[in-house]
Amino acid sequence: MLAQCDLIGFIPTTNGDRARAFYIDTLKLDFIADDKFAIVVRANSNDIRIVRMESFAPAPYTICGWKVPDIEAAARELKAAGVVFEKYFFLQQDASGIWSAPGGAKVAWFKDPDGNVLSISQHPTE
Repeated sequence: MLAQCDLIGFIPTTNGDRARAFYIDTLKLDFIADDKFAIVVRANSNDIRIVRMESFAPAPYTICGWKVPDIEAAARELKAAGVVFEKYFFLQQDASGIWSAPGGAKVAWFKDPDGNVLSISQHPTE
């Protein structure tokens, strides 16, 4: 049943104005709604509720990611918008911060203004 339903993701923020600017102006996600509980944005047909929190500790792992058809182009576009890609000492990443996994996937990570880890990834066709 759920395989045919749209997905809603949840990302915490302690600063709604800053998060709204990042997700809408920097990442170019579609604005849907904003109320005292959350800012809602849309990527393709999937909604993300950026939930207003008094406080939280960002997870040390990726909490949300986007599959992109061309990771190099997506990384250039995001970098031009001000996104800084994370560099991890335990991975071999290229100059753009892109890691090539043994199975052929490519991944690059970045953080939102609250320190939430996000990613873009390109996956080999099956």
